[in-house]
Amino acid sequence: MNTIIKWMRKHSLLTYFILAYAFSWFAGIPLALRAQGIIQMQIPFSLHYLIAYGPMLSAMIVTGLTGGVGGLRELFRRMTQWRVKLRWWLFAATPLVSYLLIASILWLLQGKPIDVITLGEIDFLPPLGLLALPLWILTFGIGEETGWRGFALPRLQKGRSALSATIILWVMWAFWHLPLFFYTYPVSVIPGFLIGLLAGSITFTWLYNSTRGSVLMTALWHGAFNFTTACVSCKADLSAAVISTLVMIWAVLVVLVLKPAALSRLGKQEV
Repeated sequence: MNTIIKWMRKHSLLTYFILAYAFSWFAGIPLALRAQGIIQMQIPFSLHYLIAYGPMLSAMIVTGLTGGVGGLRELFRRMTQWRVKLRWWLFAATPLVSYLLIASILWLLQGKPIDVITLGEIDFLPPLGLLALPLWILTFGIGEETGWRGFALPRLQKGRSALSATIILWVMWAFWHLPLFFYTYPVSVIPGFLIGLLAGSITFTWLYNSTRGSVLMTALWHGAFNFTTACVSCKADLSAAVISTLVMIWAVLVVLVLKPAALSRLGKQEV
């Protein structure tokens, strides 16, 4: 056992990825097997939302092994780091603001009224209305971001450019989603999904570095983005497509203006 712990401490980043996959796929693979008719067990598909906590659990375990109580305290501080400039709070809300602006324009052009309540109709759960927003923030927001940005990104950025670290993390993050394509996402969306995920990865790196490592800001943006693009009706909605396109444009601007080295005016956040 001591040998295993020593190995995990020595290879903390690799250990993180292995555990993040293991925890999330422990729930995701059975859902995929059931959806494909390979197993007949009665598994509630709402288990899907627990997949988000794999990265967070992995980050906490590996941080505890390598940094002890002090490391966990620092991780929790970044998870709750709300003292940032007002503009970062505003940016965290941009998916919501963008949705309202786009929906308002469509209302004027097409006579289609804004229906925010439909954003609460999400996969595998009863309609939640506006309660879907805190659900997204507390699951795929804080659950994923604690791991991907809070743990993995600052370690990947050590000795690498921010863009190189982001691309490595994008590959690992994309593959983490694999089971979802067997029970909720059609395979046909993979090219667009990968491009969008890369743009999101760059945006997250920029936001994380610019807020001096606030996991909370990335979690809020992540939750707001899912709220406005991942509802049942959003998948075929023009607003979601426009929001995703805006994120792609923003990612390109971040790389061109702030340069690959740090993707931020404040430099890289490293561990």
